[in-house]
Parts: sequence; C-alpha cells; structure tokens
Amino acid sequence: MKCGIAIFPSKKLQDIANSYRMRYDSHYTLIPPHITLKEPFKTSDENLTSIINEVHEIAKQTKPFFIKVNKVRTFHPLNNTIYLGIEENEALNTLQNRLNSNNLNQEQKYKFVPHITIGQELSDGELFDVVGRLKMEDINHEEIIDRIQLLYQLDNDSWTVYETFHLGKDC
Repeated sequence: MKCGIAIFPSKKLQDIANSYRMRYDSHYTLIPPHITLKEPFKTSDENLTSIINEVHEIAKQTKPFFIKVNKVRTFHPLNNTIYLGIEENEALNTLQNRLNSNNLNQEQKYKFVPHITIGQELSDGELFDVVGRLKMEDINHEEIIDRIQLLYQLDNDSWTVYETFHLGKDC
C-alpha cells in the first residue's frame, strides 16, 4: 500500500488553489490541494496499525497552529512546479520533522518546503508566463491547522483519506 501524510487546508484556501490548479496542475483530479508532510511511502497492511498509532501520538502532542500563505513561487530550475508558499513556521516544521523520524523515518527526496502546488509539468515558457502573472496577484491568507490526514493511493493513482488525526486531542 502506498501512503502519505498531508494537511488539507480549509475550503476557502482549497478554492483559491483550485482556481489555478484547474488550468495548470496535471494532478488536479488525483488529489485536493494539500501540504505534504510525509512524502509517499510503501507499507504493508500489517505495519499500518503501528504507523497509525505513531501518527496519533504525534498529533496528540502537537497543538493546532496558524499558517500564512502569501506568495507564489516556483521550484525552477529543479522542476517546473508553481506553488503557494507558506511562511516559515516552527510548529509546521516540527510536525513535519516528527512525522519523518523514529519509526516513520524515511529518506526524503527533497528538503521540506511547505507549499500547496498549483501548477506542475509546465513547459519553461508556460511556467515563466504563469509565474509572472501570478506574482502580481495579492494572495494573503491565514488559517489555523488543527488536523492532519493519513492518505493512501488508489489503483487509479488518486489519493484518498485513510484516517484523520486531530491535533492536540486524544481521540
């Protein structure tokens, strides 16, 4: 089973991201707008219970926190991905670190850059055109994050929630 851990932001922020994703994100139909906390990983059904228990403990020990989205950026020249950047946030970084350590440890392909992808697999010309236009837009959004989701990938490559964990709660 292929799994991952992410934050699904509020409907308002998802609507903002989707207004761009419909045009620029080739994965638009596979997963809603999200912040990846743990890159996709493979696990067995037998190991899933211990993963759920560990994520539950991490979530229980993490208080809800605010995020602020206020810029459009790109990962170019590494790849032609456009994203909504999230301001540096100690609580978010700590959560991501904890979800990628101890029994959940895995080699990370990329350094953690909190973001919501709004475009990917664009040509260079398309990327520069879109980023140039989007950098002029005033994007200023804040919200509280109070839950994280364990996801799994379906046979059609789409992702769905396996379990939701509420931050700071023992439930």
